[in-house]
Amino acid sequence: MVLAEGEADEAIQAFVSDCLNQFAMTAPLIEQFADFARDYDVLLCDVWGVVHNGVAAFPQACDALARFRHAGGIVVLITNAPRAGSSVGRILDRLAVPHDAYDAIMSSGDVTRGIVATRLSEKVFHLGPERDISIFAGLEVTFAPADRADYVVCSGLFDDTRETPDDYRQLLAAMRARSLFMVCANPDIVVERGDELVYCAGAIADAYTAIGGDVLYCGKPYAPIYEAALAKAAALRGEPTPLARVLAIGDSIRTDLKGATSFGLDCLFVVSALHAEEAGGAGAPDLLGLSATFAAAGVAPKAVMRRLAW
Repeated sequence: MVLAEGEADEAIQAFVSDCLNQFAMTAPLIEQFADFARDYDVLLCDVWGVVHNGVAAFPQACDALARFRHAGGIVVLITNAPRAGSSVGRILDRLAVPHDAYDAIMSSGDVTRGIVATRLSEKVFHLGPERDISIFAGLEVTFAPADRADYVVCSGLFDDTRETPDDYRQLLAAMRARSLFMVCANPDIVVERGDELVYCAGAIADAYTAIGGDVLYCGKPYAPIYEAALAKAAALRGEPTPLARVLAIGDSIRTDLKGATSFGLDCLFVVSALHAEEAGGAGAPDLLGLSATFAAAGVAPKAVMRRLAW
């Protein structure tokens, strides 16, 4: 069959629309978590952007997690925070995240500590703010400046309130000249802090990789943090949980969605400021716009929510 020019354009548009709609159907927009949650025994829930925004807790999200636990489920908060899980817990307390919203915390800081513990004979340069020093607590670490260190642990920018990765070009070039190995304690590129987006360690690590630097990323989307989180869940449940009964929840395509997909987990995608432009705003997300973004990334969540709520 031969179509006229106008008909061909319409046919192409209809085909593209159908493809997007089919993709969207794989990621329906849901308003309530309760019915959806029944298919899972364990939640691996992102923290920043889902449970809080760096300034205050999200009461509906905390309530949803608490209700899941009260129904017999296990909640492990899985975060790319570049500090020990115990330190993350104290931050959650300050932000008024209730203890009944989670069973355990697994942070990229915990994974980083495990790596540092194997390199105690080497001198480390800590690239990051002083507040992240707890990542080394209890370890007999020898610190050194970049020009004398054996490797680098990057937990962020020294001052993320005013600096950008561009401010680190000279330092990264000097590190690359010495072939310093970098451990990235937080693969996130940006994160919400109230109404702003600030740069994280992942932005520095990516800039270092771009000039040929050797980087090990410790958090999502990489497997070690999922393995560690599921080990905690297994200890709490008394047995391992089949991956089909584990749900990851997050707001980042790059870390949460890709990480869950790579590990073989379903993912519930929560719209936040990280993808507000593609989503048309967190309050009224454009599902087709999101689906196109998912398609471009080659991944799809099980469902989408404006915000986590029971």
